[in-house]
Amino acid sequence: MHQLTLAEIARGLADKQFSAEELTRTLLARIARLDPQLNSFITVTEEQALAQAKAADARRAAGENGALLGAPIGHKDLFCTKGIRTSCGSKMLDNFAAPYDATVVEKLAVAGAVTLGKLNMDEFAMGSANESSHYGPVKNPWDLTRVPGGSSGGSAAAIAARLLPAATGTDTGGSIRQPAALTNLTGIKPTYGRVSRWGMVAYASSLDQGGPLARTAEDCALMLGAMAGFDPKDSTSVDQPLDGYLAALSQPLAGLRIGLPKEYFGEGLDPKIADAVMAVVEQLKQLGATVKDISLPNMQHAIPSYYVIAPAEASSNLSRFDGVRFGYRCESPVDLIDLYKRSRAEGFGDEVKRRIMVGTYALSAGYYDAYYLKAQRIRRLIKNDFVSAFEDVDVILGPTTPNLAWKLGEKNADPVSAYLEDIYTITANLAGIPGLSMPAGFIDGLPVGVQLLAPYFQEARLLNVAHQYQQVSDWHTRVPAGF
Repeated sequence: MHQLTLAEIARGLADKQFSAEELTRTLLARIARLDPQLNSFITVTEEQALAQAKAADARRAAGENGALLGAPIGHKDLFCTKGIRTSCGSKMLDNFAAPYDATVVEKLAVAGAVTLGKLNMDEFAMGSANESSHYGPVKNPWDLTRVPGGSSGGSAAAIAARLLPAATGTDTGGSIRQPAALTNLTGIKPTYGRVSRWGMVAYASSLDQGGPLARTAEDCALMLGAMAGFDPKDSTSVDQPLDGYLAALSQPLAGLRIGLPKEYFGEGLDPKIADAVMAVVEQLKQLGATVKDISLPNMQHAIPSYYVIAPAEASSNLSRFDGVRFGYRCESPVDLIDLYKRSRAEGFGDEVKRRIMVGTYALSAGYYDAYYLKAQRIRRLIKNDFVSAFEDVDVILGPTTPNLAWKLGEKNADPVSAYLEDIYTITANLAGIPGLSMPAGFIDGLPVGVQLLAPYFQEARLLNVAHQYQQVSDWHTRVPAGF
């Protein structure tokens, strides 16, 4: 049962081939046996999962038949879950149990999904390798000496290892798409505002967006259909009708116009990854797509722009963690200032401290115009590049990452080299457009991902292209040895 996709599980439950409780027990046993070598879970919610599974079986016995009813999933550990630890991978929130469910958690629960637990992540979603977690690094199932990508690395590793079929993630600069690429999964970052951020602990509020990771585009469509939609509790949520994600999967690709940005294929890209990307392009051409060379001239400014804006917003968002109201508090503070200083110094890890300091500096008097305001102007130019490009093409295609998964610890001494791994994904967050990564092959036994970008609210188009490609390829069906 653990090899089944989310769509296959839905059909199996509907046909009574197995029960939700049987499936849940099977996966909980796999987690207990295999996760110690991956470290993908922070909290396993066994009792709640079995109760939800029994409730789902009762609902099916009463005649309900929703696609996610009884389907097991996990949540990245920055989605608030009522009564269950929501740690954000940080010592700061190690003792925090949210008093409410995030909107995404609530929506999936209403759909009948069974939550197996909370998944490991880079601390406060700050990282590209899932090495900054207070609970230790997550390991890539394809090679346990390598990173799974971040910050949604726990979600990605658990799915790739068949511990569960799908999970939630968040994407601030590529944190769904990049780990999807490094672990052979499909992951989609929706348009900013498409999925509610209410109850999702903030890193950078104008960039964060929740989305699903799974093995196939069809599974992502199932998840996104339940997660997306307007939420009056989220002031950034967009009130726009949802597309029929599942219905769009079967559309042919005849006439699809694909743009290939020249900036994606220059210096810094592993030539073998470039070859794998072009092989996908050739396959899509056989399915009826046409290809056009395009340019995104301001992409070169994306990394410096992002690493001013995101830390600046993080500096503001994380100021609430002060040892007073909730979270970690230092021992025996001598006064209020000591409480603030030591609680934050002891509660936050190095990467979080680094970004808070960068962000605070960028927002400080005398530097706001020079750094933050200029970064926002560059952001507008990047958005305009996409608006212009989408006048001539329907989707933009390129590599998800410039390199394969790297060794654990390899980039720890040089954080900037890790930041550069997000060069192709960051622009979608700065512009707010949707992006998807899908499996595109293997190099030396390690997965390669291809990224697709589309205009605002065109998630259905991305899922359609990925699904059609997955009908003529089998990369997404490969399983890491030992799992």
